[in-house]
Amino acid sequence: MLNNKTILITGGTGSFGKAFTKYVLTNYEPKKIIIYSRDEFKQWMMANDFKEYQDRMRFFIGDVRDADRLRRAFEGVDFVIHAAALKQVPSCEYNPNEAIKTNIHGAQNVIDAALDTNVKKVVALSTDKAVNPVNLYGGTKLVSDKLFVAANAYVGSKDINFSIVRYGNVAGSRGSIIPFFNSIIQNGGDELPITDYRMTRFWISLTEGVELVIKALEEANGGETFISKIPSFKVTDLAKAMLPGCKMPEVGIREGEKLHEIMVTVEDSMTTYEFDKHYIVYPQMTWNNKQKPNAAGKKVPEGFSYTSGNNSEWLSVEDLQRLLKDVELEK
Repeated sequence: MLNNKTILITGGTGSFGKAFTKYVLTNYEPKKIIIYSRDEFKQWMMANDFKEYQDRMRFFIGDVRDADRLRRAFEGVDFVIHAAALKQVPSCEYNPNEAIKTNIHGAQNVIDAALDTNVKKVVALSTDKAVNPVNLYGGTKLVSDKLFVAANAYVGSKDINFSIVRYGNVAGSRGSIIPFFNSIIQNGGDELPITDYRMTRFWISLTEGVELVIKALEEANGGETFISKIPSFKVTDLAKAMLPGCKMPEVGIREGEKLHEIMVTVEDSMTTYEFDKHYIVYPQMTWNNKQKPNAAGKKVPEGFSYTSGNNSEWLSVEDLQRLLKDVELEK
């Protein structure tokens, strides 16, 4: 499906963008991959990393806040992956207007540019924090998700659709628990602080995140939210896996933090379907005859929810130790 296609990734110099680019260049023959981002130094480093593919790589300096620049970058593009966002919870709380400009206004700019330039598919990256948000970052991503779903109402006769993929913190990503614990261990610490002993999280690798986006590109008809079935772990078990025998003082939950990651709420269950390896939350409002549930899916029961705390698949300390060997910490 991606062969001979031009793909643009907003925020493409991030960990997802680099992993997605590597995956696509390894498994497909794209016509071109365009990296759209603000940081010229990161673009230079990424260009060096993908030097052997330079004939198919393009780098655009630009901000999703800049609607005119987006329209220029989107010319001739088949698929857009929207990964650009301000994501650090404390930073968004302290700079709310900046988070709104990037995460909400930027999302609308991506939608408008795609509608104006004959893009075929747009997949936006979401987050568990957009579900029942308790912090500003989650709130802005909830609005962003709603914008991308509603964008399908403005398609008209155009051959384009908008969909979403949702997952939690990728193992090893900046600001997440693994690099935090690793920093303490590297500095000789023997205590790994736990905000709450009951806390759980989902485990997803970058590759699994990339594969979910590929699935959305292949299957989306418009308005779907794709969610992987992935295992959960207890944060206390992660601490044991990273530093056996460590002390684990309970320090109290932080502002804007949840006990469990939430992917599907009870309210969303009314339009959620289960598949072999993923769930799809369909929009409650539909705007064309393409937006029908995939016949291969099975409607989840009333009252269903999917959280890291009520998962049916769990990682043991031994499982975590095995998986940690393949985790690359984001720099």
